[in-house]
Amino acid sequence: MSEAAIQVRNLGKRYRIGGPREAYGTLRDTISSAAMAPLNWLRNRNLNARLQEFWALRDVSFEVQRGEVLGIIGRNGAGKSTLLKILARVTYPTIGEADVCGRVGSLLEVGTGFHPELTGRENIFLNGAVLGMRKAEIQRKFDEIVDFAEIERFLDTPVKRYSSGMYMRLAFAVAAHLEPEILIVDEVLAVGDAAFQKKCLGKMGNATKDGRTVLFVSHNLLAVENLCNWAIYLEGGKIIKRGEPGEVISAYLRNSLSISTERSWNAKEVEQNTEAVHLQHVRVRPADECDRGSITIHTPFSLEFDYWNSDPTARITVCFSLYNQHDILLFNIGPPVESASKGKPSPNGLLRTICHIPGDFLNDGLHRVELTILRNDVPVINESHALTFNVQDSLQEREDWYGDWPGAIRPNLKWESNLILIPEDQNHSP
Repeated sequence: MSEAAIQVRNLGKRYRIGGPREAYGTLRDTISSAAMAPLNWLRNRNLNARLQEFWALRDVSFEVQRGEVLGIIGRNGAGKSTLLKILARVTYPTIGEADVCGRVGSLLEVGTGFHPELTGRENIFLNGAVLGMRKAEIQRKFDEIVDFAEIERFLDTPVKRYSSGMYMRLAFAVAAHLEPEILIVDEVLAVGDAAFQKKCLGKMGNATKDGRTVLFVSHNLLAVENLCNWAIYLEGGKIIKRGEPGEVISAYLRNSLSISTERSWNAKEVEQNTEAVHLQHVRVRPADECDRGSITIHTPFSLEFDYWNSDPTARITVCFSLYNQHDILLFNIGPPVESASKGKPSPNGLLRTICHIPGDFLNDGLHRVELTILRNDVPVINESHALTFNVQDSLQEREDWYGDWPGAIRPNLKWESNLILIPEDQNHSP
């Protein structure tokens, strides 16, 4: 059995909020406070009653074996950074224990451990010393660190003049070349271009091959799924789910991103609705029912809208707008013009309108459906969040790139390339 590199048992971190900021006191303040001690005691008791406790982490327990890559996901404020800071010994837990066996290299924030007035060269030695490297070790790896960070031209420039990308490259280079037994990385993919991301991921991959342990926090779910052996999902300072990365990511998407692939209005709501047109059921249906609601960039799916029409003389039209996760309108669509222009009234009863969306069309990410139903060309129903669904990316086509795929849509179009002209000097064979 492999030895545990990290053991976390019943870990908790508590903060107090609502109290006054502590100030440094003078001798006069000390004498005065001693005279007012009885009154201050009563005041502090009332103040403590008003203080609120906030648990950034609570009852967190897990083990990471040597050589494993653990992914940690969750929304902002879920406790991810607090957990990493405890493991990196930046802060201490309120309750519980965290045993870390081995030298730790951490990259928690851009430029952590850098002095802004010092040059890049000086900060390599300073940051390396902070991370536990000996001077001889830093000198031996100096050229490799500079080459990895790609800052040779700015090596003798104070880092306060560096861009955030240069900061990140240098910070990661020092932490990664420390060759720690445990590497803690918080959002390393948030800064940097494709080439830098590939280098970082390659360095992390080499670390695991050498038997080192990696803790990887990222909002890039594709990278977590592809790089990690297992993952945990934090919410409200507690572990909601742990296990295979794909399963944990699915739980996170369902719970945290307000995904709603199916909605119903119960019978009582329908009966009490006095409008001539009212909704009963809407859903996202993958073409392959075996997907169970999972949609990738290649998956064809349909949007289904069930609604009641109690006016046999009315013409009902269903249309919707589709927005991506940046709230950019991708398209607005309704039935074909020829069918909508016939002017015939819609049947009386429960109706279903279906729109089929092909695969290889949408980009990955969260999508929102805004539904509008018109009665005789007048809007009578508008649901701004009728449905919300996530389109997952495909690992096979990404290779080493895990950044955002640009563009609102991502169609798979047909390409051709043909030779249409032969140079004159090649027209005659020798």
